[in-house]
Amino acid sequence: MKLTIRIWILIIFLIISLISIVNFPALFQKGVEIKNIDQNSSAFTSGLKPGDIITSVNNQPVENLADYSKEINLLFKDKNESVKVVINTKNDQFVFFSDSIPQISVSKLKKTKLQAGLDLQGGARALVKPEEQLTKDQMQDLIAVSSQRLNVYGISDVSIRQANDLSGNNYMLVEIAGATPKDLENLIAKQGKFDAKIDNETVFVGGNNDITYVCRNDANCARVDTCQPSQGGYYCSYHFVIHLSEEAAKRHAQITGKLGRNSTNPGYLDKQIDFYLDDELTTSLFIAESLKGQETTQIQIQGSGSGIDQKAAYADAEESMKQMQTILITGSLPYKLEIVKLDTISPLLGQKFTYLIFLTGFVALVAVSIIIFLRYRNFKASIALLFTSFSEVIILLGIAALIKWNLDLPSIVGILVIIGTGVDQQIVILDESKSSRSISMKEKLKGALFIIVSSYLTVFASLLPLFWAGAGLLKGFAITTLIGLTVGVLITRPAFADMLGLLEKNAS
Repeated sequence: MKLTIRIWILIIFLIISLISIVNFPALFQKGVEIKNIDQNSSAFTSGLKPGDIITSVNNQPVENLADYSKEINLLFKDKNESVKVVINTKNDQFVFFSDSIPQISVSKLKKTKLQAGLDLQGGARALVKPEEQLTKDQMQDLIAVSSQRLNVYGISDVSIRQANDLSGNNYMLVEIAGATPKDLENLIAKQGKFDAKIDNETVFVGGNNDITYVCRNDANCARVDTCQPSQGGYYCSYHFVIHLSEEAAKRHAQITGKLGRNSTNPGYLDKQIDFYLDDELTTSLFIAESLKGQETTQIQIQGSGSGIDQKAAYADAEESMKQMQTILITGSLPYKLEIVKLDTISPLLGQKFTYLIFLTGFVALVAVSIIIFLRYRNFKASIALLFTSFSEVIILLGIAALIKWNLDLPSIVGILVIIGTGVDQQIVILDESKSSRSISMKEKLKGALFIIVSSYLTVFASLLPLFWAGAGLLKGFAITTLIGLTVGVLITRPAFADMLGLLEKNAS
């Protein structure tokens, strides 16, 4: 049986989707992946970092989460003294001493490249509304400073994005995996405020009042300078220039004029400039001795980043510089925030719901196939329907993996809708192919596809408002459904029609 071009297109897309979904390097690998690690711990100092895959602890193999938990707890059972910990990862070995269980958060290895949303990971979600209506640029600034605050707090698995409702109101949607609603409320229910202090005296605050310019994306005034080896790795220095207002420059001159020279660090003053975000100290930088008592509007900010190798140190320094620039530009936004909706998401509920949805979809497909077999007495047509429906879901998941779309519960519901819609449309095609009208099989299938395309355009138009309805909380459902419907109309429905055509041709 010679396959048509449209069937070959379906097969090619199916193969590409499977390659996109499956994480082949981790498919047969054992171990656990580090998700977060306390940056002030000896484990982090030894060189361990998020993304490393732990394969053994003190020469005891670690194949899963249970193994890791068992071995790490046995090391510190009934021991109050410092313990030597030897952790082997996929690429290296790390040795450190600790008097308590290392603050390392691990997870099982991902066998697929699909990204799960907060609904499936578990955590907290807050829908936040500024007390005043903000422009698009102001909202982006608010998101930037909020992200910085959460990063300073030590949270890495966080998602912050803008959302809108049909009334035109702007919101900020904050999602943090592994957090509780109380944690999230404490983190975002504060107004973003940046202060620069010397010897506890305020020199300037973030925003346009005191800072008139921050150099960014210009190697002439903002760059990572030198990288040098240090104990246990590398460190890289960076600098960038900021311009102060005249009032801030006068305050800087008055405060630095009272400072002395740093005896242990020549070339700098004996006090540092401290940066605070929401009254929490984020970093401290040295002040050049040449700036003592100077009413200058141009100041060079310096800092550094570190890593286990030069590449990692450079990336850390570059990221640190970007974060500091963001703080200085957006740190003092005068926006008060109101938490409109605060939710806790259980991963167990999401995983159970997802399992039940897919089980329901599978049972529905099998039941429909049986009904089709009983109705048309055509086993091959039933198999073709099953194959096409499963292929449609695989292609949809493959696209989600390629575009790194987070699959949340609304997205999973969208997949179930796609399964149901796909079955309906394939029954239309099958029914038309069995029509007793005295026209060719080609014309029958063309008529069925016309009905399907017309239905697709209607559903497409009706789903567009869901991108904004509910402040964007239904966007996952809308995107998944639209992608699935488009895949169906362009790939799977034409392929199914050709399958029926070939079956009819062979039968005759």
